[in-house]
Amino acid sequence: METRENSQSSIYDHNHPPRTTKTRRRIHTPEAGSIPIFPEEIIVEILSRLPVRCLLKLRCVSKSWRSLISSNHFIRAHLAVSRKDTNFARHRIISTVLLPCYSLKQCSLNSLLSEPVADAVDFDYPMKNPNNSVRVVGCCNGLVCIAINGKHFSCGTHLRESTRNCLVLGIFSGFCTAGRYESRVKVYSLRANSWKRILVFKDGLPFDDTGKFVSGKLHWGRRVGFNSRWEIVSFDLGSEVCGTVEQPRYVEGGFSPSLGVLGGSLCVLCDFPKTSVDVWILREYGNRDSWDKLVTVPYDLGDPWKGPYSTPLCRGAKGEILLVYGSSFIVYDQKDNALHRPKITNFATFLEADVYVESLVSLVPDAAPKFETRRNTGHQ
Repeated sequence: METRENSQSSIYDHNHPPRTTKTRRRIHTPEAGSIPIFPEEIIVEILSRLPVRCLLKLRCVSKSWRSLISSNHFIRAHLAVSRKDTNFARHRIISTVLLPCYSLKQCSLNSLLSEPVADAVDFDYPMKNPNNSVRVVGCCNGLVCIAINGKHFSCGTHLRESTRNCLVLGIFSGFCTAGRYESRVKVYSLRANSWKRILVFKDGLPFDDTGKFVSGKLHWGRRVGFNSRWEIVSFDLGSEVCGTVEQPRYVEGGFSPSLGVLGGSLCVLCDFPKTSVDVWILREYGNRDSWDKLVTVPYDLGDPWKGPYSTPLCRGAKGEILLVYGSSFIVYDQKDNALHRPKITNFATFLEADVYVESLVSLVPDAAPKFETRRNTGHQ
């Protein structure tokens, strides 16, 4: 952007939020003499609706466009628009494929839900080697976390404006020097580039699954006590304090629960073996009364295996639910009460799957966008 001739200033200072002024800033195109000058907010509105690949190319248009697309303000705006896209044009499914060797594959979520055939492609990542095991740990705020020959990890992003950071929680188990079998919990900080041991979960570690990141906290489902009571525990990445989340007021018993994230909200899947699963969603984080039974998904009566389903990966614009069933995807159409299996080319047996949104978010601390801490209201 050029506000005056020979100005060298960028549109935004990366270390401070944009200042509000009464005068509208304008962006000059490369041929300012022949092409109209548009207000900055119009340019942001247009560019924020474009895919990442296109935006990376548009950074070469001019210095002002490069400054705009690289700014914290624009990265936040672009991520917000991507999350709210009900057609999932920028959402991708990522999976750990076992054959012919451990690798990551990704495909369009929109294609998986709405097209007859979806095409999977290889996912590029560091230290790619057929002898290395790799798995998806989690996805949040436009970032994907994977573990290569790793232990038990969970990831999240510390969202405080003053100390924004990418954090990874790891649970390490093994025999110590005294010969005892021990488990230790550590948190890795990208900003500090170091691990720190934390004394948490003294009454039992949540080994069952990776943490589910919602509202600035990691969450697990675990069983505790002599009666193996199932509960939801949380770990606040900012304060490093553990807690619990009140569960739905279940109407029936006799089910096997599991924890997930659906549309940015915490959800619980209640599996009634060989019959159906109930999906509960927490509409407002911290408010037990906001738990809502979203849908009941029946098992495929023609399938002799009958279960279990994974926690839901997403809910489509028409109410369809995407789940994992064994080593295949299942889409449940609530309106027609029908199940179908999408076809995916260039795909094979996989371990797990997750959904991520394409973004411009950077892992470089000084270039990372500043997120605001907000209460979860049920939107991704």
